Amino acid sequence: MPRRLLQFLLPAAVGALMIALWYGIHAWLSEDLRFLLPTPDAILGAFREHGAELARATLNTGEGALLGWLLAVAVGFALAVGLSLSPLVRLSFYPYLMILQMTPIIVFAPILVLWVGAGLKSVVIITFLICFFPLVVNTTQGLISVDRNQVELFRLYRASRWQELWLLRIPAALPYFFTGLRIAATLAPIGALVGDYTAGSSAGDGGGLGFQTLIYSSQAKYPALFATAAVTCALGFLFVAAVLALSWAALHSWHDSYERNDQ
Repeated sequence: MPRRLLQFLLPAAVGALMIALWYGIHAWLSEDLRFLLPTPDAILGAFREHGAELARATLNTGEGALLGWLLAVAVGFALAVGLSLSPLVRLSFYPYLMILQMTPIIVFAPILVLWVGAGLKSVVIITFLICFFPLVVNTTQGLISVDRNQVELFRLYRASRWQELWLLRIPAALPYFFTGLRIAATLAPIGALVGDYTAGSSAGDGGGLGFQTLIYSSQAKYPALFATAAVTCALGFLFVAAVLALSWAALHSWHDSYERNDQ
C-alpha cells in the first residue's frame, strides 16, 4: 500500500475507533452522568446553536493570541540576539528569565487589570508572557551553537561581529528559532484563552473563548463547553500549521531534516 495512502488511512482509522469508543463510554455511563460526556452529535448541535457566538469569540481570542505571539517573537528574538553576544550578558539576565518562566502567569492577571484594564491589552500581555520564554531559550541556544570551524573561518577572513551574526549565526539558528516558534504557536491560543478567562472583558462584544467558557459553564451547557474546547484546538492547529509552512519555506531547500524527508 502506498505510504501516502497509509498516512491518510491510519489516522482516519484511529479517529473512527476513538469516536466509537466515545459513544460506547457515553452509553455505558448511567443516565444521570451522561451529561458529563456529550456525544459528538450533541457537540455538533451546539455548534449549530451557538455558531455565531463561537465565531465572534474565536475572532476575539485569535486576535489576542496573534498579537501576543507576534510581540513575543519580536521581543524574544531581539533579546536572544543580545544574550548570544556575550556570556556575561547571559549570566546576568538568564536567572531573571527563569524566575519569569516559573512564576504562574495567572498571578499577573489581577495586576494587569489594575495596570492596563481588563480586555484585549491584558490578554495580549498574558499571551506574550506565556509564549516568550521558549522563543528566547531556543533562539539563544541556536545562536551560540554554531559550528566552531565556521566561526573560525569567518574570523580568519576578518568578518565583523555583525557579519558573523547576520550571515552565519542567524541562518544556523533558524531551526532552533522555528522550534521555539512552534512551541509558542501551540501556547498562544492557550495563553489568550487563559487571559480572556482571567482578565478579559465582554465590553463591545470583546469577549473571547474564555469568556464563553464561563458563560456556558454557569448555564450548564456542556455540549457548548466541548464545542468551545474544539474551537480552541482548531485555533492552535491553525497557528502551528502557519509556523510549519514558514519553517518549510525557510529550511526545506538546505536543512538536513527536510532533505532526508524528501529522499
